[in-house]
Amino acid sequence: MKRASIFAFLLFTSVALFAQDKLAILPFSSSGLDQLSVQTAESMLRLEITKISTMSLFTEKQIKNAIGEESCDDIQCAVDAGKYLNTDQVFFCKMNPLGEKIIVQYYLIDIPSGKNLLVEQTTALSMEDLENVMKRVAKSIVNVKPFAESVEVGNVTETESIESLRRASRYNFGLTFGYLFPQSGYDDDKDKSFIFNLHFDYELPDYAVGLMLGIRHGFAMNVYGEYLITKTDVCPYIGGAFGFHWVAHEDFLFNEEKTGDGFELTLNGGLRLFHTYNFQVVLNFEYIMTFNDYNDKAFVFTIGIL
Repeated sequence: MKRASIFAFLLFTSVALFAQDKLAILPFSSSGLDQLSVQTAESMLRLEITKISTMSLFTEKQIKNAIGEESCDDIQCAVDAGKYLNTDQVFFCKMNPLGEKIIVQYYLIDIPSGKNLLVEQTTALSMEDLENVMKRVAKSIVNVKPFAESVEVGNVTETESIESLRRASRYNFGLTFGYLFPQSGYDDDKDKSFIFNLHFDYELPDYAVGLMLGIRHGFAMNVYGEYLITKTDVCPYIGGAFGFHWVAHEDFLFNEEKTGDGFELTLNGGLRLFHTYNFQVVLNFEYIMTFNDYNDKAFVFTIGIL
């Protein structure tokens, strides 16, 4: 019985290792760049893939046994190497200088079908920019998506920064507008009311904090914080706010026993669209509770631009 258990464990482990995705990264080729820079770029790519995925990479020695000393920088050679290594996917990359720029062309080949899963080109404006480029190439390989779709906040190449000079900006000013839907208080008025907000916003990698000034059935001023769930162009978020809200009530001039102003607590969530660019479209949904004598509570929906 004990031997059977050991055998079953070894069999399961072998199957798991065999089923694990394996990728063959062929040596980078270049005409005009020094070999050390080319090898460093390849090393950065290998490290980044290991960090962000469970892919198993063939070692450089295994690759060398498959292709020998010859340069392997075309599809047929990549397919032959993949068949020799008995792997499903092979990656190869060409790096060539163009003035001050470095043109990076890369291919991801599906060996059984011989089809190109990825054929992409991007540009590094400097050797230092290659680190960001290799991180993006790694995400492109792991997710089998075009290079442009791997963009994240904090991981924008120099070329993309030039295309949108303020794309990485973290200071935001914005306007939002929408409706307030009373749930309790508000003189028992259930009709929606139009609202208008100003936002002064600052973004950290995973959070946004800011100040909101609003005309919302009175006047409100809140300090808010939001957790940004993703770093991509479509960024959901959740958060909250705390501040002060003076709610306009019909009897505020005549009823000295009740006050319409008080501290306010807000729970909110929504979407930031075009998040990596110099402007963002914001869709926000809130539940607000004002601690005053009228027990004012409401739902708020707004849309706007930062």
